[in-house]
Amino acid sequence: MDAVTSTAAPGSSAAIDFRDVSLRFISGDGTATVTLRNFSMSVARGEFVAIVGPTGCGKSTTLNLITGLLRPTVGEVQVMGQKVGGIDPRIGFVFQADAVFPWRNVIDNVAAGPIFRGAGRAKAHDEAVQWIERVGLKGFEHHYPHQLSGGMRKRVALAQTFINRPEILLMDEPFSALDMQTRTLMQDELLGLWTASGGSVVFVTHDIEEAIALADRVFVLSARPATLKAVYPVDLPRPRVMAQVRYEPAFIDLSKRIWADLREEVAIH
Repeated sequence: MDAVTSTAAPGSSAAIDFRDVSLRFISGDGTATVTLRNFSMSVARGEFVAIVGPTGCGKSTTLNLITGLLRPTVGEVQVMGQKVGGIDPRIGFVFQADAVFPWRNVIDNVAAGPIFRGAGRAKAHDEAVQWIERVGLKGFEHHYPHQLSGGMRKRVALAQTFINRPEILLMDEPFSALDMQTRTLMQDELLGLWTASGGSVVFVTHDIEEAIALADRVFVLSARPATLKAVYPVDLPRPRVMAQVRYEPAFIDLSKRIWADLREEVAIH
């Protein structure tokens, strides 16, 4: 197991910083459940990190603490050097389930963010057309979500998020419902968009191979109450092609090491 070192990359200030965070929920009958305990983690600006851990350990909880939807019981979460105090417009979120508006067509879905932020409809639509083309959906501007495949809806969700130019992108198992071929294409799409944007990404997944293929570092969480068990730097050159990188010897070795760490926690859980 690698030593736990969650410090942001040298020479760059942290985009996200968890400082000795603990989170406790109190149920209706007064029972206390501790989800995170003494949890510290730092993500550099422009860095892509992936989080893996046993089911129910609190991976998604970390994302909700970054957005401000949850507040730590103890400790502090900072975004761009400031304590999280509410919803931050610099943060984008892509969920496992489709978050597109079913009553809006593709162009109106993608333009929704800029319009909400005060852009005129014509300007928002012009920008949406560019993003729709960037994610490979040119010609589908006036289709509705029910007329699209799962992969196409996920492309809409990515365009819908990246059009707002988030400085931080939080992703909660966004591709888990897709078939393997579509998933691989979407991973390549995500890496291309992230490389162009320069933002920070926190990507939660159950898939170790997906985590390694995408990330600069992989964070392994312990069984609940979660702590940061290990951090693995991913020393694989970029740009990466998903269909090829999985066969690299360094990739296979890293996958075995992370699984050995994770297997201990799955057994505990």
